[in-house]
Amino acid sequence: MRPDAPEIETNSLRAWLLASRPKTLSGAAVPVVVALSMAWVDCRPTSAVTAENFKWLPALLCLLFAFLMQVDANLVNDYFDCLRGVDGEDRLGPERACAQGWVTLPAMRRAIWAVTLLSCAVGLPLVVWGGWPMVLVGAACIVFCFLYTTVLSRMAMGDVLVLLFFGIVPVCATYYIQTHTLTTGVFCLSLACGLVTDCLLVVNNYRDRVTDVRAGKCTLVTLIGARASEWLYLLLGVAGVVLTLPVLNEWMRIAGILPYLIGHIGAWRMMTHIGEGRELNRVLGWTALNILGFGLLVSLQILW
Repeated sequence: MRPDAPEIETNSLRAWLLASRPKTLSGAAVPVVVALSMAWVDCRPTSAVTAENFKWLPALLCLLFAFLMQVDANLVNDYFDCLRGVDGEDRLGPERACAQGWVTLPAMRRAIWAVTLLSCAVGLPLVVWGGWPMVLVGAACIVFCFLYTTVLSRMAMGDVLVLLFFGIVPVCATYYIQTHTLTTGVFCLSLACGLVTDCLLVVNNYRDRVTDVRAGKCTLVTLIGARASEWLYLLLGVAGVVLTLPVLNEWMRIAGILPYLIGHIGAWRMMTHIGEGRELNRVLGWTALNILGFGLLVSLQILW
């Protein structure tokens, strides 16, 4: 337990709120919102002002499922990292609920089961609109939610999973449920969302690179080194913007997402200036805001 951590009543509402990590929900919302914006435009009859064919209930279910899976992944990460003793006093990132004693391990296990079952209950009705392939999509989300923390994050596979489950899977599945089709533009947007969201994982692993090596945890950052990781962070955001070009094919619309790029470059400069230590949590916060900004700006330009 870190001595500078705040004192919080065990298993209290505040403890559970911190364990769910609400600041990370922007990463879950962005791919769904972008896909729904694209579907709204493509579902709209050319003679109508509103999207009469847009399905509101599955749209809300997709968004709720994404939120629940993000919370579930956070709880699983908190629980298993505590079991392995990963979150010690030398931890540089935000405090974890189980490691700090804010949430007991038995309570966390029950919460994981409850959120997982609730995710299934929310996701299963999507079969009505998307067909039985949605069962496979939902099952993959749940399985890899557990595999990420327990196995794959220690094998430098985290970045691949972010690209898949914060980009390709939610964007394509959400759009398919609305339209029963997929397009090249939608796939490009799914890659863009995944790459931009991966910036969060890169800066997180960049901050923890020394303690990860000491703990025997292999990440992409520990493999390629700090300097290459800084450039990777920058290029991920730039590539995300470039991948929106097939959809935002007018200069005025493309210019509409430049504020994200400016913010991203600013966060990159902050990252390279700080270099190491807990101060990098500031970059983590700016990155989360940039991801949310990317999703909102791209969605607005699509709707415009």
